[in-house]
Amino acid sequence: MAGTVLIRCMSRTLLSAAHGTKGFRTRGTTRFYWTTFRRTAIALTSGRAAFLVGLPTLSCLGYEAYHRVQSSAVVHALEKEEVLEQADYLYSCAETEKLYQLLLQYKDSDEAEFLWRLARVSRDMAFLPDMEDKQKKELMFEGFEYVKKALEKDDKCSAAHKWYAICLSDVGDYLGVKGKIGNAYIIRDHLETAIELNPKDATSLHILGYWCFTFAELPWYQRKVAAVIFSSPPVSTYEEALQFFQKAEEVDPNFYSKNLLMLGKTYLSMKEKEKGLLFLTRAKEYPAHTLEDKEVHKEAVELLKKLV
Repeated sequence: MAGTVLIRCMSRTLLSAAHGTKGFRTRGTTRFYWTTFRRTAIALTSGRAAFLVGLPTLSCLGYEAYHRVQSSAVVHALEKEEVLEQADYLYSCAETEKLYQLLLQYKDSDEAEFLWRLARVSRDMAFLPDMEDKQKKELMFEGFEYVKKALEKDDKCSAAHKWYAICLSDVGDYLGVKGKIGNAYIIRDHLETAIELNPKDATSLHILGYWCFTFAELPWYQRKVAAVIFSSPPVSTYEEALQFFQKAEEVDPNFYSKNLLMLGKTYLSMKEKEKGLLFLTRAKEYPAHTLEDKEVHKEAVELLKKLV
């Protein structure tokens, strides 16, 4: 794990559907989108009223044409919300292939909300069992193209920045050491932007903590190699990693077994054994709903055996 700049740790994707970032919580997502739709509908209605008041002599034909345009906009907004709700439901059910086929219909969309989700599910497709290496690589780069487009359409979208960072890390596996280290700076920048745009996204905080932990525990000989390639290679500390893991837990307590595990490992690296034991125990006792939870449980048990 330490050799990977980021983020094989995100197979479940953690997200608070408001972005991103343990899978995203469908309930929260639905609420966000419904609020957005209501604002859109109100704005459209208000606009129509203002338009009619401003032009009292508007003909019947003109009114009907305008009304059709307005109705079309509302229907389009409603359709978008329904598709997004369906997409988030399929994601929460781990229906990866169905979700991929649904969102693939929107690959040419100008909506960042469709595109970053398509990037996410393309990545999930790549990690399905028995996926051939060639197809896996194609899906990785495909997802990266989708999320690049998402940022082009809306650079204020927190989830797009988060998934850009994740997808860039994934394609970095095919770019060699120099490419991976060079991308590390970009990855951190996008994670920080994602957090600025959505400070309550526990998954972005967790991933940035993992980024810090990775470079904090980088062996000296790897640092030396990195220094040869870059005059100032990425650096971090366990203390910095701990701050992000703690903040993630504050905004969404007990949201992710891996965050508990990383808190335990970080405390151990800082020579705080008692706190390390506490969080490793919590990670061990976390309900194992997914394969990743089971892997976390196994690692926590192994670490506890060495410490007790």
